[in-house]
Amino acid sequence: MNEEKGLIFDIQGYSVHDGPGCRTLVFLKGCPLDCAWCSNPEGKQFKQEIMYRATKCTHLTQGCERCISACPEGAIRKNPSENGDKEANPLILDRSKCQSCRDFDCAAVCYFEALKICGRWYTVSELMRILKRDQQYWGGQGGVTFSGGEPLMQRRFMRAVLEACRDAYIHTAVETSAYIESGAFLELMKFVDWAFIDIKHMDPEKHKIGTGVSNELILSNIALLARSGWSGRLIIRMPVIPGFNDDDENILKTAEFLRQVGLVEMNILPFHRLGDSKWSQLGEIYPYRDYEGTPEEKLAHLQKLLLDQRIACYVGSETPF
Repeated sequence: MNEEKGLIFDIQGYSVHDGPGCRTLVFLKGCPLDCAWCSNPEGKQFKQEIMYRATKCTHLTQGCERCISACPEGAIRKNPSENGDKEANPLILDRSKCQSCRDFDCAAVCYFEALKICGRWYTVSELMRILKRDQQYWGGQGGVTFSGGEPLMQRRFMRAVLEACRDAYIHTAVETSAYIESGAFLELMKFVDWAFIDIKHMDPEKHKIGTGVSNELILSNIALLARSGWSGRLIIRMPVIPGFNDDDENILKTAEFLRQVGLVEMNILPFHRLGDSKWSQLGEIYPYRDYEGTPEEKLAHLQKLLLDQRIACYVGSETPF
């Protein structure tokens, strides 16, 4: 019998910030949103991709050109400005020629991992072997957290994995945008013990400007889940993005929505630029590369606004779970 497969771009152990206890994080590729501040841009596309880490490239130091010779599409060439511009990457990738690539011969011959394939297909059994291996280190409250990308986008694989986790008594959490068809969303959530759902902005038009989609389906799914009698714990998250959603009006509207659907917990996440290097490795420029991290006084102000509205607000990783 054919087994469901999922496209995963990272698996991390020993996380203590993505659900209760110590957890294993599984990052799935593919996302219906296109957030300009995304810290995991390698999770956006539902396909395998090449990431180029110029700092590991030995073209300049050792004259290595194995990837240039290995690429059948001629997508890799030497950077003509490499000698005159210290900031320039040693090699240039024409990613338009990589679209149909399935073999990634360039990465296979790159012994220093300057070129690396992002994304690997896992069967349910392969992933479960990893989770059961890690299970002994989680302690009583730990488990697995599925993130991305948008993990629920790969719904058939996620359904099979979540059912296998339940059979193995593994606590499950998801970090999701909730931007999937409502029936499928509620069906998948039956197998989830804990959920973090993002609200990026309360205004549908501004949400679309920042993420590429409206927030109507997201808010509807949050309300449906909150009122469904679901037995899990739901924490609303908001990444605090400067100039986009960090104004008092948006925060107060978010608190009002939470009260309307009967939710009382929110986790605000400070903006950071940790995804900048990964945008560069994908051949793109991070739109928020010149923005500073969220000041502590700003986070304290937003937290007070929410607390005054009777919403329990946790800042960053300072949570009771």
